[in-house]
Amino acid sequence: MMQLWYFLVDLLPFEWAQTGSMYFMKNALLAVLVISPLFGLLSTMVVHSRMSFFSDALGHSAFTGMAIGAICGFGEPTWAAVVFAVVFAVLFNLVRRRSALTSDTVIGVFSSTAVALGIFISTLGGRSFTKFNSLLIGDILSVDPGKIGLLALILLAVLALWAVSFNHLMLSTVHPALAGSRGVKVFWQETVFSVAIAVVVTLSMTWVGLLVINSLLVLPAASARNTARNMTQYHLFSVLGAVVCGVAGLMTSYYLGSSAGASITLYLAVWFALSFSARKKV
Repeated sequence: MMQLWYFLVDLLPFEWAQTGSMYFMKNALLAVLVISPLFGLLSTMVVHSRMSFFSDALGHSAFTGMAIGAICGFGEPTWAAVVFAVVFAVLFNLVRRRSALTSDTVIGVFSSTAVALGIFISTLGGRSFTKFNSLLIGDILSVDPGKIGLLALILLAVLALWAVSFNHLMLSTVHPALAGSRGVKVFWQETVFSVAIAVVVTLSMTWVGLLVINSLLVLPAASARNTARNMTQYHLFSVLGAVVCGVAGLMTSYYLGSSAGASITLYLAVWFALSFSARKKV
């Protein structure tokens, strides 16, 4: 599969696309083409359900999981981060359902606790925090084909989830009581959605960076909402905007030597500004 991808990229008119060279850049481009639709799709539900800071809190929990994995000596601490983020997402939904507190308050409680726990564990015994600095900015050029394949499988799973449960997810978000009265298991719908975000955020944070990963789950749908006239356009604009800005950000990062995550976010911010201006004219 990767050989086919390399063959197709070799046809592009860029110096890094030459045959037999710059495989890290070719892998990064494939990663962007897989990650961007994922973020664009998940972004629509994040914005619609008013959980914009949930992904930020998940990033904090994933950082804590990475710290736990590193302390325990795991060869691949990312898996510890995935497990911790999934547990975090389930507990978040459980507390939110059984508490009178608003979602943003519960998110604040979990986020601040995760950050404190992560810093505490990573600096325990006088250890240096600097080895985790790379997580803040990310490095998409370090992506390997195995992780790309895993994210591709997750993309297919999310598409299947949308095809099977989108109406139930939307009803659970808009009117939980009505959804429950119609036999929809609201808690499990929200939990599955939250777990999907947790896995995507955790696997992507080492490439995109914790400082900007939340923007990738907010800006695509926020921009699409400015101009979309129906639900189909809403999803289509969100995914297309995420893909275009993702590729443009990667190219800018390569030629200017900037952070890929930050470059993608800035393109998304420009797209939001343009879509907002266009909305005012409609």
